[in-house]
Amino acid sequence: MSRARIRLATAAVAAALAIGTLPAAAYAAAAPGAGVSARHHQHQQQDETIRQIPLQGAVNVRDIGGYRTWTGGKVRQGLVYRSDALSKLTDADVTTVSGLGLTKVVDFRIPMELQYDGADRLPTGLSPTARPVSDLGLYGTLVGAISSGDPVTQEQMLGGGRAEAYMRDIYRTFVSSPENRAQFAATLREIANGRQGPVLYHCTSGKDRTGWMTYVLLRAFAVPEETAERDYLASNTFRAAYDARLRAGLKQSGRMQNPDLLIPLQEVRQDYLDAATAQMEADYGSFYGYLTQGLGLDLRTLAKLQDKMVR
Repeated sequence: MSRARIRLATAAVAAALAIGTLPAAAYAAAAPGAGVSARHHQHQQQDETIRQIPLQGAVNVRDIGGYRTWTGGKVRQGLVYRSDALSKLTDADVTTVSGLGLTKVVDFRIPMELQYDGADRLPTGLSPTARPVSDLGLYGTLVGAISSGDPVTQEQMLGGGRAEAYMRDIYRTFVSSPENRAQFAATLREIANGRQGPVLYHCTSGKDRTGWMTYVLLRAFAVPEETAERDYLASNTFRAAYDARLRAGLKQSGRMQNPDLLIPLQEVRQDYLDAATAQMEADYGSFYGYLTQGLGLDLRTLAKLQDKMVR
C-alpha cells in the first residue's frame, strides 16, 4: 500500500473514532483523560488558547486551530478562520487579512444583510463566495423592530422569551433545512480538499451560523465536545463590548427605550446550541448520522479532513 493510502486509512480510523463508529470501549479509551491524570488533561485544556486575529473593523475573527483531539493530535493553525462580517475593515485590517494567505472567503449572510451592512472588504484578488444560510427572517424582524421606534411593538416582537425562542428555532433549521445543510456541506468539502488553501467563513456577527459551522468542524476533527462548546460560547467574550456600545447607541438615539431586548439575539447560549444538537439527534440519531446522512459526507471526505487539518 502506498504511503498516501496508508495515511488516508489511518485518518479514516481517526475519523471513525471521532464520530462514534468504533466500539464504545475503543471510543472511551480515546476520550480525554483516558490513561492520563485529570491534572494533565486540565493542563492540556489551559494550553488551548483561542487565537483571535485582532482587527479594528471586525471583533470576532479567529483561527480555529490549536485545539487537541481525542485521538492525540492537534488541529493545524493557519488553514481555517471564522469571522464576523468583513464589510467594515480598515486599510490596516485588509493588510492583516492579506497576511493570512486566504484563498477562499465564504459568506453565510442573506442578501438583506448584504444590503444593509455592505459587501466584504477584502485584499485585491479575493472575492467572497455567497453561500446564504437562512436566519428565518430574523434580520428583517430586527430591522423592523428597531425602525418602529415603538417600545410597545418592540416588546411584543422581542420580549417575553420570544427572542430566545426565535433563536432556538433558527438553530434547529441549521440541521433541518436541506438548503442550509447544503451550504455547510459545501464548505466542509472545500476545507477537506487538499488543494484548497486557507479558508475563512463568516456571517454577520460570526456567532450563530459561523458558530454552528465551527462546532461541526471541530467535532469532525475529533475535538472533544466540551472544547467545541467552549469555542462556540467564546463569541460572548469577543463581542461583549461592541454589542454593549450598540445597545447604548440605540438608547441614546431614542430608537429603543429598552435595548436589553436585543441581548438574547446578540449572545450565544448553550440552549441555542442544544436546540441544534437535539434536532440532530432527532433527525439523524447521532453526530455521525448528521455528517453522513444530513450533510452527505462519506468516510473518505471525513478522513481527508482529518489528514489535512490534524497533525
